[in-house]
This record gives sequence, structure tokens and C-alpha cells, in this order.
Amino acid sequence: MSDQGFTHLDPLGRARMVDVTPKEPSHRRAIARAKVTMTADTASAVARGAIGKGDVLAVARVAGIQAAKRTSELIPLCHPLLVGAVLVNFRLEETYIEVEAEVETYDRTGVEMEALTACSVAALTIYDMCKSRDRAMVISDITLWEKTGGRSGTYRRAEEGHDVAHDL
Repeated sequence: MSDQGFTHLDPLGRARMVDVTPKEPSHRRAIARAKVTMTADTASAVARGAIGKGDVLAVARVAGIQAAKRTSELIPLCHPLLVGAVLVNFRLEETYIEVEAEVETYDRTGVEMEALTACSVAALTIYDMCKSRDRAMVISDITLWEKTGGRSGTYRRAEEGHDVAHDL
């Protein structure tokens, strides 16, 4: 909540899209991460390219990129943004895959939701492509790790889970 109350509610308490037209466009970037926990056998099969549906990470990467570009269609009060860049990467561990999405724009509002959506959809795609092998997979820890630009400045999540907010 801001000093003005809930920004997505009008004075009568009805949902509204925040007016960003008075804001100056600026470079904005956000990084989000998620974790897909699975059996060691499933993680190994993904790493070897041995999942029957195809290259899991290549498909998940494209799904994440597409999701970032379509965030305003999925999240009702998000502004449609001209997304300038989307990177979706993966870190494979013995029993999980970490998904990281980085989104950039030059616009009047931030891309946190685009990064979180890209990360979520990439994780869901991994689940979809591997579910016949491992239905017990868990998608967790969908988290904003960093955002830069805009009036609120820079935010970085500390590794221990303690948030660090400051201007750089």
C-alpha cells in the first residue's frame, strides 16, 4: 500500500488501471526466479535431452518469452508494455531446475509482472513436458529478485531472503 492507499482502486473502491501517462519513460529491468523440483531421474533426463516431448528447456525458454510479451492479457490491471528484451535461462541441479527470467523495457511502468509471468510460464512448461515421467514435480519460489528503474529506484532481494532496497 502506498501513502495514497491502494493504487488499483478508485475513490469508490472499484478496480482501476493506474494512470501512468504523466510519468516519464525510463529504462526498466526486472529479474525473477522460480524452482521446479523433480526426481533426480527426471532432472537427468532433461539434461540429456531424453524427454519424449522434445527439448524441454528450448520449449520452456520460448514459452517464457511469449508469456512476458502477453502479460497484460493475463493480469487484468497490467499495462501493455513494449517489451524490449526477454532472457530466460536455466540452472540444472540434481533434483531441480531453477528458472530465471530477465525483462527490459523503456516505458512508463516496470516489468516486474512480465518477469514473474515469464518465469511462471517457463516453469509450467517444464512441468507439462515432464509430467508423464514425474507427476510429483513442485513449482515453487516464484520470486522477484531484482528491479531497476522508475521512481522507486532499485530493489534487490538478498540471498538469505532479506530484502535490500536502495538507489544505486
